Amino acid sequence: MRTFNKLFLTKAASFVMVLTLLFFSACKKDVSNTSPDPKINKSITGKNALAVGVSGPKAVCYVEVNTEDLRNVGNYYLASGQQLFDIGIIFAANINYDTVADTAQLYFNSQVTTVLSGAATYIKPLQNKGIKVLLSILGNHEGAGICNFPTQAAATAFAKQLSAAVTKYGLDGIDFDDEYADYGTNGTGQPNAYSFVYLVTALRQLMPTKIISFYDYGPAASELSYNGVTVGSKVNYSWNAIYGTFSVPNVPGLSASNLGPAAIDIQNTSASTAASLATQTVSGSYGIYLTYNLPNSDVHTYLSSVSNALYGQATVYNTGTPATGVTFYQDINYGGTVTSAIPKGTYTLSQLQAYGFVDNWASSVQIPSGWTVIMYKNDSFGGTSWTLTSSNANFVNLSPNANDAVTSVKIQ
Repeated sequence: MRTFNKLFLTKAASFVMVLTLLFFSACKKDVSNTSPDPKINKSITGKNALAVGVSGPKAVCYVEVNTEDLRNVGNYYLASGQQLFDIGIIFAANINYDTVADTAQLYFNSQVTTVLSGAATYIKPLQNKGIKVLLSILGNHEGAGICNFPTQAAATAFAKQLSAAVTKYGLDGIDFDDEYADYGTNGTGQPNAYSFVYLVTALRQLMPTKIISFYDYGPAASELSYNGVTVGSKVNYSWNAIYGTFSVPNVPGLSASNLGPAAIDIQNTSASTAASLATQTVSGSYGIYLTYNLPNSDVHTYLSSVSNALYGQATVYNTGTPATGVTFYQDINYGGTVTSAIPKGTYTLSQLQAYGFVDNWASSVQIPSGWTVIMYKNDSFGGTSWTLTSSNANFVNLSPNANDAVTSVKIQ
């Protein structure tokens, strides 16, 4: 899809495919959380979660793992110490077609297999920094795609394959990309009105607290509602698929905070265009800024053109060990948005905010060995206090309940 040196992975090739499908098909383009505590898993299922450690749009990054190292996503920080990227996407797994069983099958090439089977090396380190890791899914020229399942049962069966992969490899969700299916190959059907809706509905039922996103492209982009059910009611996010442009995805059920109209190719979109698109994202109150093609080399100067517009901060590149400190998490079990490492000291709310902390927001905390953290309900160290000498995965279990209640902190 998104590299420029292989025909089957190019956007140029996709554009040709777009024109072909426009001419021959009816598609417009080919271009519960049940917990009583609404905070738990809010950063996944909620529609307005903040960027990692900083207020502003989420920065999303596709990585071509055939040639680039996924872990590089975690090497970019804002000047104040927060991670730049909120979501890293493994590009890409495929949908193959089993001509004997007449079914769609999830397929991983050798490079994707290396990343997934080496989750402890490639995926978990990003997640430990608060970055969500998704797996992108797209066709493989065999006639199977997200838009031509013949029945609801077939769509559900494939959703079960996706959910199983998310569970097996500890992923944070699935990203759908309707490219390279070559609908009709191997006698498969053409895109239909119900397939994608059935697929995302089944997957949401299987993964109620995981992220589902849609790369707004291909026949699926014009089949987003069926029998009163919208794709936007099942997915968390959707973003523009044409790099170097600003185009708001028309996905019923998603608000501006869940949409990414700006899309850039880091290695091919100019820094001035990237900055302009970031400015438009902020001015329009959109919640996503999409990047693609992150190389293994240091491109922090280029990314500063984006982060300065999105967050008012430059980007820095650091492959070393992050600074030691206390990290607060938005959700229980060290999930959701995370602050940058906070060193020893006393911190009012305004001082904590420089590290990405949000008032009445924290649900868990990781504390270095030998450190003590005193949390206060009110600003300037007032009100109820809680003293912790080790990490705590669930503030609900503190007495009294400290969940979503911390405003100032002393770290010793």
